[in-house]
Amino acid sequence: MAQYLLEVAYTPESWAKQIRDQGNVLDRIQPLLEASGGRIESMFYAFGDYDLVGIADFASPEGAAAFSLAATAGGAVKTFKTTPLLTIEQGLDAMARASEAAKGYRPPVDTPAGHRA
Repeated sequence: MAQYLLEVAYTPESWAKQIRDQGNVLDRIQPLLEASGGRIESMFYAFGDYDLVGIADFASPEGAAAFSLAATAGGAVKTFKTTPLLTIEQGLDAMARASEAAKGYRPPVDTPAGHRA
């Protein structure tokens, strides 16, 4: 399963209803998660640009997209950001692959960034 960072900003109307009803967000999104092939690893309320942040596991990128689309279409959120995450090992593998791939790459600039002529 792949992990994703979820960042959610609620609409003022959604906040008003949540304050009134005080329902558990995890209970509310569980059916949508299950239908999308996902599960929450951790979820937190936040104060700043996003109201809710969490880490979720999804069986496929399509499942993560389905969850994001369905949650956004419900009208309770003004922003829903989904960011795929890599483990440290996956990041190191990606860097090794980039290093190898870059050997044959000729960028369309006179001097690549970070290099002196």
